[in-house]
Amino acid sequence: MDNKAINKNMTTNTQDNQPKKQPDERGGIHLQGHIKIFDPVTKEVFVDKRNAIHYENFSYALANSVANKNYTGSGVKFISEMHFGNGGTTVDPTGVITYLPTNTNVANADLYNPTYFKIVDDTNSANTDPVNNKMIVNHTPGLKYTDIVVSCLLDYGEPSGQAVFDNSQTLNGDFVFDELGLFGYLEGESGLGAGLPLLTHVIFSPVQKALNRLIQIEYTVRVQTLTNLTA
Repeated sequence: MDNKAINKNMTTNTQDNQPKKQPDERGGIHLQGHIKIFDPVTKEVFVDKRNAIHYENFSYALANSVANKNYTGSGVKFISEMHFGNGGTTVDPTGVITYLPTNTNVANADLYNPTYFKIVDDTNSANTDPVNNKMIVNHTPGLKYTDIVVSCLLDYGEPSGQAVFDNSQTLNGDFVFDELGLFGYLEGESGLGAGLPLLTHVIFSPVQKALNRLIQIEYTVRVQTLTNLTA
């Protein structure tokens, strides 16, 4: 075999032994939520903290949304409602607050004791105040994250049956809220006990809604893509 043939065989063998380059497909999605509850008139802030994500339900909703598919035939693929409850804490006679863990581990999770809800999808015809109960998407070109900002306003007259003043001594009324969650849409279903999928859950120190004040909720969910992850 001449030198030219030997060199050709060596080049071929070297090329065959080189690992084939594959597209970088190792990535991930990071979800993070933050909630701020405040009085829009006085600017007093009642709650300012992170929340828990229901990763199973949120991942299912994200996949169905991107694929424009129904969730088990029911159409769940976006945030639809904000639910409020009063079962997330207990307060002993000395004022010590005990916080329960968030309900984010089973698919059919709910608030501990839901007592009120608002539709926050501003494209839903059942939303009676889409100006104040809405969602916006914030994205800056070049960044690998996008924020979903959910706004909800509890007006002076909401909810019906609330106390006149925010001076409850027992902190166990239906509208002394200590838990809150975002829920996905289910076609033909709405409200408490409708079986909507829980997407996020947060538990906080009790906040009373009464006729004498407004309460504004700003709930931000950040969806961030992670790239160049290693095994």
